Amino acid sequence: MPASRVTIVLPALDEAQAISGTVTGLLGQADEILVVDNGSTDGTGTLAAAAGARVILEPRRGFGAACFAGATGASGDLLCFMDADGTFAPADAARVIDEVQNGRLDLCLGTRTLRRDAAITPAMRVANRALGASVRLAGGPVLSDIGPLRAIRRDVLLGLDVRDRAFAWPLEMVVRASRRGLRIGEVPVAYLPRAGGKSKVSGSLRGSARAAWQMSVLLARETVPWTRSS
Repeated sequence: MPASRVTIVLPALDEAQAISGTVTGLLGQADEILVVDNGSTDGTGTLAAAAGARVILEPRRGFGAACFAGATGASGDLLCFMDADGTFAPADAARVIDEVQNGRLDLCLGTRTLRRDAAITPAMRVANRALGASVRLAGGPVLSDIGPLRAIRRDVLLGLDVRDRAFAWPLEMVVRASRRGLRIGEVPVAYLPRAGGKSKVSGSLRGSARAAWQMSVLLARETVPWTRSS
C-alpha cells in the first residue's frame, strides 16, 4: 500500500483538563493532530493549539457533527478518530491505524471489552457487546465493541454518507461499512481512566439514555432489513 498522510481527529467539548496531554502524547503518531472544538467554553481549543494541534471549530453540537467536521477538514487521506479525554493510549492509536495503512482492513476499531484491565464500567462493557451483537444479527461482522477509536480512509468514509450528527455516528459508520462489504475488524486496546472532566455519555443518566435511544433508532432504521438501500 502506498504511504498515506494520517490525520488523528479529536472531537472535543470542554476537555481542558485532558486535551493538552492527549495532543502531546499523539505528536509523532500521525502527520496531523486535528482537534474539532465543538463549542467548548473552557479554553479547550486554545490549549489544543498550544500543545501542537490544528484546531477547527464546529459550532453545531453533537459528536457526529464534530467527527464529520474533522473528516471534511482533515488534510490526511487516512483518518483515525479517538476521544480527547485521555482514555486511549497513543500506541494503541498507532496499532489501529496500521491495520488500515497496511491494507489488512478497510475499517479498524479499537475494542475496549477484551482486556480485563480496561477502565470500562460493567454497564459500558455489556452495552457495547450488545451493540456488536445487534450488528452481527443484522448480517454484519462479529464485533465486541462499537467504540470511538477507529481508523478508515477518508475517501471511503465520505463515500459511506454517514448522516447521524449525534451519538449514533460510530454505529452508523459500522452498519454502512458492513453493508458495502468493507473489511471490518478490531484490535484490543487499553482503556484508561479519564484525565479529567465528565463523559458526555456515561457521565450522566440523561446522556446515557439519549445515546441509547439514538442508537436504537439508528439500528431500527438502518438494519431492518439489512438489505435496505443506503
